[in-house]
Amino acid sequence: MSRSLFALLLALALPVSAATQVQFSTSQGEFVVELNEEKAPVTSQNFLRYVEDGSYVGTVFHRVIPGFMAQGGGFDKELAMHPTYAPIQNESGNGLSNDRATIAMARTQAPDSATRQFYINYSDNRFLNARGNRPGYAVFGKVVKGFSVIEKMAEIPTHTVRSKGMKDVPQQPIVITAVKILNK
Repeated sequence: MSRSLFALLLALALPVSAATQVQFSTSQGEFVVELNEEKAPVTSQNFLRYVEDGSYVGTVFHRVIPGFMAQGGGFDKELAMHPTYAPIQNESGNGLSNDRATIAMARTQAPDSATRQFYINYSDNRFLNARGNRPGYAVFGKVVKGFSVIEKMAEIPTHTVRSKGMKDVPQQPIVITAVKILNK
């Protein structure tokens, strides 16, 4: 057997490291997100820290805009903000695009301000990508199962909660009831 054939067979026999998948259970159903730790290592590790410490459980999707995105992970049903770890470096220049069914980190106007809140794109929102010297919003994965659950969230009527200064809040809370890593 030639060395190149042996090397090929050996490579095929080695287990392929699967991308980390995270399952969300919500009051609307379940969906699975697959992380891209290769292109977004800082963002993925930050996200996994909140998954592993259990602090996404009990939070809600507090901002849902049909045709745009569903944002969650930072507030409870009373719209009280949950504690955060330190903000992370913005990885929006990683080559991943804010396309339909991708997950990205929410942030303030400051590029390196993302902490725990994330959003899932309902459509291709490429205007959120980095361009030239303008930082964008860091995509770090995609929904690989249950995107229909995300779409169902957009059917819930929203309102403004003036006392909290928040718009597009679902009138029926969309609660994250469990989060688990499927294959790490």
